[in-house]
Amino acid sequence: MGKSSQKIVILTGAGISAESGLGTFRDAGGLWAQHRIEDVATPEGFARNPDLVHGFYNARRVQAAGADPNPAHQALARLQREHPGEVVIVTQNVDGLHEAGGAQRVLHLHGTLAGALCAACSHRWAAPMEMQTGQPCPACAAPAGRPDVVWFGEMPYFMEEIYAHLAGADLFAAIGTSGEVYPAAAFVDEAHLAGAHTVELNLEPSATASRFSERRFGPASETVPAWVAELLRQS
Repeated sequence: MGKSSQKIVILTGAGISAESGLGTFRDAGGLWAQHRIEDVATPEGFARNPDLVHGFYNARRVQAAGADPNPAHQALARLQREHPGEVVIVTQNVDGLHEAGGAQRVLHLHGTLAGALCAACSHRWAAPMEMQTGQPCPACAAPAGRPDVVWFGEMPYFMEEIYAHLAGADLFAAIGTSGEVYPAAAFVDEAHLAGAHTVELNLEPSATASRFSERRFGPASETVPAWVAELLRQS
């Protein structure tokens, strides 16, 4: 298969949004540093203290709404527009910056801050900027509204579709990921099985860096546009 018709699958993590001012849950001093993951990112935490969880995600929603896409997001949108083959973006991020940067087809593995989910009937709707405990569902009226984000212990979204894309990939890239959160950390292995070339673009080596065919390190706003420009010259 020529490079012009390559199918490219890209996984992005929090590192691609760091230069837009959105921290990862490993950053000191950020929103995540103020809370235990067990308290704000698990179904059990929400059951114990829904006010705390809603307050946390309300703050994240405001923060994300005030952020702008950076050159890395814009470069991937350019790749989707200009690459002759298929470009699939899978993101662990819930911030919506890929779409703000112009991307058209994004699979949100961990949901999105812009969405609300009914814990009773699974209906989804657009989240208000500030959700409250007991938020009524527009479909069933149950006071069971929660952020439409995937918490630890829950099944990520679009897994069947993602594995199908990985099985057909010619090139797989992981950008700004820690390599510590599964099942996404194993996507590189699925891509290898499909015979894809694999590349990691990261500020520093991830926990799975050794499993990639190629590695590039540096700020995403520099490495991603340079990598995209190379791919488009080759296509």
